[in-house]
Amino acid sequence: MKRFVFFAATVLGAATVNADNIDHRHEVEQWRADRVARLTAPAGWLSLIGLEWLQPGDNRIGSAADNDIVVSAMPAHLGVASLRADGRVHLALAADSGALVDGKPLREATLVDDAGEGTPTLVSVGTLGFLAIDREGRKGLRIRDSEAATRRDFAGIDYFPIDPAWRIDADWVPASAGQTLEMGTVIGTTEKYPVPGTARFTRDGKTFEILPVIEVPGDAQYFVVFADRTSGRETYGAARFLYIDPPKDGKVVLDFNKAYNPPCAFTPFATCPLAPPENRLDLRVVAGEKSYRGGHTD
Repeated sequence: MKRFVFFAATVLGAATVNADNIDHRHEVEQWRADRVARLTAPAGWLSLIGLEWLQPGDNRIGSAADNDIVVSAMPAHLGVASLRADGRVHLALAADSGALVDGKPLREATLVDDAGEGTPTLVSVGTLGFLAIDREGRKGLRIRDSEAATRRDFAGIDYFPIDPAWRIDADWVPASAGQTLEMGTVIGTTEKYPVPGTARFTRDGKTFEILPVIEVPGDAQYFVVFADRTSGRETYGAARFLYIDPPKDGKVVLDFNKAYNPPCAFTPFATCPLAPPENRLDLRVVAGEKSYRGGHTD
């Protein structure tokens, strides 16, 4: 009887593990599908066609060569974006531009940028749209086109095989009050983020630590920017990203199967953070997204 009970318990345990693995695979596959849908959406990262930094004063915009900012998909003379001394960006559109400001046929508007309160102002004309961005006081226009070649010719994402062993239960060590993490960006700026704690885990007999940050106050998840020994070889060189849920019972889950490429892997018109030294793992993380074969190799 004892032998039968042991056998039955072993079979039941194996079945439970197998069911958990199947559930995990389905979860990751759904996450991948959602990720590709966001990336390839008309306003997704693949639609970017330009990032133009504004100079103080008037910046003429359009497709004609006499503009300060030349964008071939625009009308010849779309209008003028004025960067004022107080940092505001005021847009005056040409009467025949055909452009809309947040869906309205306005002639003038002060643009809300992506660092301001509320939703950034969207200026659209045909398949093209742009909004103002702020990077440490540096103002620019991020320009999208739903017919961009990068979106039309999307090459698909390559992945490492889904492996439940890379779904790691890490110990959580709460941060000290006021702890922050500095991260450089591909445009040479430095951004500082609050650190909620440290995720500590063991792999191949060694202990590793990774520092998540709070990307936006009030976000439901923490943000991880990391690099590892696959970076620049099998995976994108600058970093990969990962979101994790807040700790529960002193643990956080690091599911590296959901590690993904930053926008800069797909377009030169993004301003992505770089993996900080604290998050450069001396470990081959053979899970998640590989380098994008249609993108950049830096």
